[in-house]
Amino acid sequence: MDVAAVRQLELVRSLGPEGAYIAAGFVRNRVWDALYDAAPTVNKADIDVVYFCTADVSPERDYAYEVALTAEDPETNWQVRNQARMHHFHGYPPFGSLEDGLTHWSETATSVGVRLDEVGNMLFVAPFGFDDLAKHILRITPGMKDMDPAGFDARLVAKGWQARWPRLKVMR
Repeated sequence: MDVAAVRQLELVRSLGPEGAYIAAGFVRNRVWDALYDAAPTVNKADIDVVYFCTADVSPERDYAYEVALTAEDPETNWQVRNQARMHHFHGYPPFGSLEDGLTHWSETATSVGVRLDEVGNMLFVAPFGFDDLAKHILRITPGMKDMDPAGFDARLVAKGWQARWPRLKVMR
């Protein structure tokens, strides 16, 4: 992992919510970019930080973490989201854990997070496992398939993933 990514993981460990992971494109893009000879430059401009805390589900708490992280790394758009409150956005029942929240994301390979423990080891959360990430498969999650399959297709087009990764296998 590159020096900037390790620094971002260290910032989340020290300034972010307890037990927070960096997820989504932070992991997926690095893995899939490595599958190509001329790997595209990793875009660090948008980093999704996820955690689970039922004691305080206020959006203000997330924004306070974003401010702290931005003060240390102002070139990154930090998006901190407590998965204990994210069920409201799509009409799901409350999520029971971080892993449960991630199962309701759009794609299985995007539902992977990483964080550093207190001694610097990488810990991962991957409720769908690592197969789709490792096999270069973009697969819609069951929750997205039930709630918004057209949203999956819209994301695929808007993100330009098939142009970036021409060998990407898309599974609807």
